[in-house]
Amino acid sequence: MELRTASSPRDVKTYDTTRLREEFFIGDLFQPDTIKLVYSHIDRIITGSAVPVKGALKLVAGDELRAKYFLERREMGVINIGGKGVITIDGKKYEVGFKEGMYIGMGSQDIEFSSLNADTPAKFYINSAPAHRTYPTVLIKPEGQPSEGVVIVKDQNKVECGSMEDANHRTICKYILPGQVESCQLEMGMTHLEEGSVWNTMPCHTHDRRMEVYLYFEMGPNDVVFHLMGEPTETRHIVMRNEQAVISPSWSIHSGCGSKNYTFIWGMVGENQDFDDMDGVAMKDIM
Repeated sequence: MELRTASSPRDVKTYDTTRLREEFFIGDLFQPDTIKLVYSHIDRIITGSAVPVKGALKLVAGDELRAKYFLERREMGVINIGGKGVITIDGKKYEVGFKEGMYIGMGSQDIEFSSLNADTPAKFYINSAPAHRTYPTVLIKPEGQPSEGVVIVKDQNKVECGSMEDANHRTICKYILPGQVESCQLEMGMTHLEEGSVWNTMPCHTHDRRMEVYLYFEMGPNDVVFHLMGEPTETRHIVMRNEQAVISPSWSIHSGCGSKNYTFIWGMVGENQDFDDMDGVAMKDIM
């Protein structure tokens, strides 16, 4: 497990491109037959991936957590951006398709990831946060019919916003949040930009009560997103490519502009779970 320490905004304003990427950029995700995990001291979030090809991959705590098992004191959200896969939790199997997700509650001990077809392996994207109580483990589907252990994203949690005129026409699909899938502090969802739109989260904002991680995907080999970060009056950018993630501290804006439309998964961890608790930044104040 890779460790990342927290960074002060006073220091970040002096970072060059290499240092910015060392602190906040997460590349080389979705490696075959590998679980990759990055532990950030920013709200203790763990960001990672699992790509089972030849066989199942077992999630273990590692020495960094000082725990008997990974979710002894944690909760976890997973969204699959690859082929159909299976997550086995304490012997119970959940089939997880493309853009389907799971919330896995604290106390789940034996967790394994596998693919249904090695030629089109699952690509499980992981966000994990510290937890203080156990909430039910559920499979999350954007569409379909609810059943035991399966939650369908509610219509009110599929929010269309922006416009083609502003190049930010997008749909936000909220997976894990209060009133739909309960958690201790983790929130997670996905935003898809329509064809012709390239801006995400613009006008931008910060939220001092939560940090956030973005995973960009559904990008072509020559596509890039210029991810904007930093204090509103000290902005910086990190160039992102397909299936790469970026850590955003609570004091930082988190926005981006791509060469084409794209999709990104957002995960938030912190003080509260009020999705609309944001500190908006006027366009005139960005520097």
